Amino acid sequence: MSIKILGIDPGLADTGIGIVTGQGHKVHGFAFGVVHTNSKDSLALRLEQIFDRLCELLVSEKPDVVVLEDVFSLEKYPRSGISLGQVCGVILLASRKVAATVHTVAVREAKQVLTGNGNAGKEQLEKAVRNLLGCSDPIRPYHASDALGLALIGLFRYGGTRNLHC
Repeated sequence: MSIKILGIDPGLADTGIGIVTGQGHKVHGFAFGVVHTNSKDSLALRLEQIFDRLCELLVSEKPDVVVLEDVFSLEKYPRSGISLGQVCGVILLASRKVAATVHTVAVREAKQVLTGNGNAGKEQLEKAVRNLLGCSDPIRPYHASDALGLALIGLFRYGGTRNLHC
């Protein structure tokens, strides 16, 4: 039985969205995009835009599972961790509104599962995602490929086959 996984790479400027359908390790289809907000708008408006778009997407797509990149903060940029937490909060709220099951995955864990290297760069991660999807065209922006990677992890973990150790 095929399942649908929604992967979300949270960000205030760009929230990556990736949808994968399949079973076990077999991908039947995928789609991706980004929810973009304008830095000139207020924080409240930007969070509302992310919330509203995700609510629309969750209602229309009805994913079986949502996989969200876990909140992290870089010592060099502590304020970005705060805004990331705010974005994750609205994503969790949107998911809750439709009773979606949400799992979080740490950034390093996602990189390790998808590339074999917990310190992989954006290019390496995007290439690994493309290979797993059998897609020759670049997946841009990187927020979208990151989200597809999260959706793939969800498929591997919850798609009916348990033999991948993620």
